[in-house]
Parts: sequence; C-alpha cells; structure tokens
Amino acid sequence: MKKKQGIVVLVITALVLGLLGFTCAVGFGPTGTGAAKNIKTGLDLSGGVSITYETSDPNSSSEDMSDTIYKLQQRVAEYSNESQVYQEGTNRINIEIPGVSDANTILQDLGTPGALYFISQNAADGTTANYVWSDTDGNYVLNRSLEEMEADGSIIMNGNDVKSAEAGARQNQTGTGNDYIVSLTLTEEGTEKFAEATTSAYQNSESIGIYYDGEFVSVPRVNEPITGGQCEITGSATMEEAKNLASFIRIGGLKLELNELRSNVVGAQLGVDAIRTSLIAGAIGLAIVILFMIIVYLVPGIVAGIALLIYTGLVLLLLNAFDLTLTLPGIAGIILGIGMAVDANVIIYARIREEVTAGKSVKGAIHSGFKKAMSAILDGNITTLIAAAVLGWLGTGSVRGFAMTLALGIVVSMFTALVVSRFVINALYAVGIRDAKFYAREKKQKTYDFIGKKKIFFIISIVLILVAPVTMGVMGAQGKGALNYSLEFKGGTSTTVTFPEDMTIADLDSQVKPVVQEVTGDANISTQKVVGSNEVVIKTRSLNVEERQELNQLLISEFGVDEATIVAENISSTVSKEMRNDAVLAVVVATICMLLYIWFRFKDVRFASSAVLALIHDVLVVLGFYAVARISVGNTFIACMLTIVGYSINATIVIFDRIRENMVGVRNDEQLKEVVNTSISQTLTRSIYTSLTTFVMVAVLFILGVSSIREFAMPIMAGIICGAYSSVCVTGSLWYVMKTKLKGSKAKK
Repeated sequence: MKKKQGIVVLVITALVLGLLGFTCAVGFGPTGTGAAKNIKTGLDLSGGVSITYETSDPNSSSEDMSDTIYKLQQRVAEYSNESQVYQEGTNRINIEIPGVSDANTILQDLGTPGALYFISQNAADGTTANYVWSDTDGNYVLNRSLEEMEADGSIIMNGNDVKSAEAGARQNQTGTGNDYIVSLTLTEEGTEKFAEATTSAYQNSESIGIYYDGEFVSVPRVNEPITGGQCEITGSATMEEAKNLASFIRIGGLKLELNELRSNVVGAQLGVDAIRTSLIAGAIGLAIVILFMIIVYLVPGIVAGIALLIYTGLVLLLLNAFDLTLTLPGIAGIILGIGMAVDANVIIYARIREEVTAGKSVKGAIHSGFKKAMSAILDGNITTLIAAAVLGWLGTGSVRGFAMTLALGIVVSMFTALVVSRFVINALYAVGIRDAKFYAREKKQKTYDFIGKKKIFFIISIVLILVAPVTMGVMGAQGKGALNYSLEFKGGTSTTVTFPEDMTIADLDSQVKPVVQEVTGDANISTQKVVGSNEVVIKTRSLNVEERQELNQLLISEFGVDEATIVAENISSTVSKEMRNDAVLAVVVATICMLLYIWFRFKDVRFASSAVLALIHDVLVVLGFYAVARISVGNTFIACMLTIVGYSINATIVIFDRIRENMVGVRNDEQLKEVVNTSISQTLTRSIYTSLTTFVMVAVLFILGVSSIREFAMPIMAGIICGAYSSVCVTGSLWYVMKTKLKGSKAKK
C-alpha cells in the first residue's frame, strides 16, 4: 500500500467511525432511524403487551393446556422471539409480547384463538351434505355434528396441518382492481391429506368448508387438485377480510377454544436504570479494553480499538436493521461477540509481535501475522457460528434470540478483525509508522510444563465437576431444591395489586420488593406495571393461603392498598417443558455439529472429543457454581450456559491450531509432549489477555448493573475463568493422553 492510499484508508476509516457514531447516537430523520434508542427491546428492558385468554372449557386437561401454550408460543414468535406464554390459574393463558404498545393491533392481528376445521362438502356416502346454505343465517351452517364428521373422515384436516397463512393482493384478470387472497402453506402431513381431498372435490365439483370457532369463515370451491402443499383461498371482498381469514387460520390450530379476558400494556420489568447502567457499563468496559490493548500491543492496539469501535457501531446498526429484540440473553450474545472480536485481534497482534521479535521486518511481520492467524480465527468463529445456526434453527424464545445476536456478533467481529484491522494497520505502516518498537516489545518466550502437571489438573477438574451433583443432592435432601429455579422454570404466584398512588420501577425495587421478600424469603421477585394505571403485577414463588393473606395484610398496612383490588393466581413456568426440550435438543445437535467440524478441520477425532469433553467440563463446573451460590435459574441461565460453550470452544480451537502447526516432524511421545507444552505456552498470553478483556466487560456490568443484571453477570464471570482454565490446563492434556494412549488407525478415523 502506498502512502496516498494509506491516507485515503485512514480518512475513510475516520468518516466511517464518525458516521456510525452519529447514526447510533442520533440517527437520521425525525424518528432517528438507525439510532440505538430505537433498538427493539424485550419485556425485561422496555415492556410490551400482556393478553390473557380463558379457555371455553373450565376443566381443560393439563396436556391440552400445555399443547396450546406451546403452539401459541410458536405463533407469537413472529412478533418477537422473546414473547412469553404461560398458564395463569387453572384455565387461563397469558401472552406477553415485548416492544409493542398497541394491544388492539395485536388482538386484531392474532385473532381469537379457536378450533379450525377443513370440512368436505359431503359425507363419505356421497349423499349426505356436511353443511348447507341457510337463508336465515345468511351463511353456511353444519348439517351434521363435528363428532359425526370426525368419525367418518369428513373433517379433512385441522389447524395443526397448516404451517402458515398470509393475506395478499394481486391484480384481477380484467386489470380493473385487485383480488384479495390468503396463501396457505401446509405441513407434510397436511399436504398429503389436502392432496387427496382436493382431488376428490375437484372430480365431484365440490367445495371445502373452512369452519372456525363455531361458524364458516370461507367455503371455497376447488378449481383443481392441490398437491404441492401450497394453495390459495380467493373470494375475500377486502384486504381486511383476507387478513382476518389468514389470522383465523394461523391461530386456529389450537386444541382449546380461548376467549379474550383482558389485555394491558405493561411496563419494563427492569426499568430505565437497567438500560442506562448497562450502556454505561458497556462504554466503560469497552474503554478499559481498548486502553489495555493499546498498552500491551502499542500501534496494533490502537488499530484493535478502532476495529472494536466499528464492531460496536455495526452491531447496534444491524440490530436495528434486522429488527432483532434485545434482552439480557441478547446482551450476553453481544458480550461474547465483543470477546471474540478482541480475541481475533489478540491472535493477530500476538502473531505480529512473534514475527517482529523473531527478526522479520514490520511489513513482513504484518503480512505473516494475518496469514498465520487466519486459520485459528476462522476455525474458532465458524465453530461458534455453527452452534449459533443450530440454536437459531432448533431453539425457541430466548435461545433463538441469543443465537441471532451471537451470529450477528461473530460475522461482524470476523469482518472487523480480518478486513478493517488489516486495512488500517497497513495504512498506518504506509503513512510512515514503521519502526519495530511501535509494534512489539522484545519478550523471551518461556515454555511451561503443562503436560507434567496434567494429573493435578485432572484432579482439580474432577473435584470441581463433583461440586454440582454433590451440592444439588444435599440441597435437594434438605428440601431447598437441587437448584434455585426461578419463576420462568417452575412458575409461582401472580398477585395483581392496585396501589393508591403511581409506583415507579424504582419505587417497586426499593419499597415493594423488600416487603414481598419478607413473606417469600426469596429475592426472586418480578414486578410489572400496567401502563396508564396504578396496577402492578407481582410475580413470586408459589404462595400458600397463609402466605397470600400475610402478603395482603402487609400491602394494606404499608401502602394503603384496598384489599378488594388484590387478586392472586397461580402461574405456570414461562419456559415450558417443550421449550426446555427444544433447548436441550438444540445444544446436543450444536455440540455434535461442532465436534464433526473440528474432526473435519483437524483430521483427528481426538481433537474434537477433547474439545467437547472440555465443554462438558465447563458446563458442569458452572452448574456447580449455580448450585453453591444459589443463583436463580431462569431464562438467563440458558443464555449463560450457551455463552460459556461458545467462549470455551473458541479458546480451545486457538490452542489446537497452534498444536497442529507445530506437529511437523514429531516422531515420538517426548517430542509430542514438548509440542503441546510449547503450543500452550505460545498461546498463553493470548488466553490470559482474551479472558481478561472479556472478564472486564462483564465485571463492569456486574459492578454497575441492577440486581438482576448482577445475577446474570456473576455466572458468566465464573464461566470465563473456568473456560480459560480448561482451555489452557485441560484440553491440551486431554488430547495428549488420547494421542498417546489411543494410537492407531481407529483414533484417526
């Protein structure tokens, strides 16, 4: 790169930084398009809409309730991955959708949940009509009962067989207006059912009735057999009518018929302070990390700082662009992304320093540093990206939200490290910053005998791993519960209270929660304000009758609440059994995919198996931390564990990449031991620096954050320490033991 080109690159970089800073801080236009303040946030950070439905059958089975809750969760995910659906009382279902302020719009779009059936025009005998036109009602009505039709196969399919339904418009054949249609996509099973039914209906010139919530919403005639799983319903007079029909079909696959009981706009669970302190903590943490990088790596550290600022700006911009919902788990994904962005820069600049120290010219060291760091960065990031893709595909709720922000962060971090950093550092060299002292300080590489201490490391790891089952067993035996499950996992009691005066989030935290804790003896308390009223929803662990009465009396005596306005209901967990199963399946599949990728890239299954064993080690150790510290296990628990998995695998890949590079010419176990020790020692500063910078980001969040954020940050800090320990002390030793004990072709296949 020539000097003029270098100047141009630096000017463009400065302009990009300025533009990103302006966009994130202010945005464009009257609404501030692109500004960080416009990022969609979850219920925990900004509130949303709460809708309560009641089942038509007051004696609905628990299986039907669970099935309906899970399906509703899938349907409301189109508004936000962070939407929550849970049971209230015995026959009510609550839906909470973040980032929305108009309950009526949601209700119109969602429709009224009810039973949906696709019914053939005639019974199987071909002579009895299943439905007929009624001049009195001005619509089609059933001629036979649903039970009769279901028994003889007249009900072709129900809402469970419909994957999606979307309203649309297209120009009619005369070109004078629009036809309004509803496009259906069927499931695999629904496709087979519908193909058979429409073929028969077409041959007999019959219609198929769409029966929803006790009436026919459409009775389209079949113009041709539909075999591809895609079909259109025509005949809607207006777009509004088409949208309503699409909404009916989308929501109609539920086992239970539901009626709307109430809807409210609710405030944030954490309040403005949580967002403000998180932003301040993020800014302070980022500033400390950049300063640290400059002190350690000099000019490359300045470049790393620029890359990190661009990374942060791009992530905030893309969160807006992709309309992603940001919650505490999402913040975890971004923190991990920052850690990996720092890591990529550390790998590169550590390589450059090695090359300069070895006597290469600065220009040659820069070129060689990026080239040698490429494989470690790509392998580490792609491995984590695979995990994010699987989690986004199979996960639901907060797992999917975490996966999306993590994937976004990984892609941006790779771009800033491999593209932005390369251009900027070469530009600085081109404009005249060429002295080797600006790029590296001489440092003698010391080799540590990690393999010689492997037994000690293994014993320490076994003890740490045993902490989890032992503590969980003891706590369970004492009746305290193996883990301190939060409301999201085990449900509890929801108490709705109307206070005589308006209570702010700060008031709820400082005044109301301590009073509630007197009764519950548990700090796991969630409060939500109903916007436009003095009504507050307090969610706690399950309370018995005596505890509910005690809480009522305290609310009356402390705040002057009218007892008639206090309503308590049992609520189910917001993380359903199906969602937990989805999360477990996603993690298992992601782990297998990571194992296969590492096996493919390193051509040795022992690399993959030792990496996965280290992941299991880290997860179990952090689980033990949860058990000992009694930190509540909720939605953030899943995000925390996923963060640790992503962080740990990335650190392990870097060490394995160096072992692979140093393996040339190894002939015996003694040389292999030396290679492993040398490789871990060569990457030791990288492991320490990356762990330290990521730890600093989370530690500042812990120090400045509100109580719920501290509870979220603490296990991540423990996970960072554990991940650094396992990567440096355990994975290399595990691989060495496998390599020396499992010799032969079997281990290489």
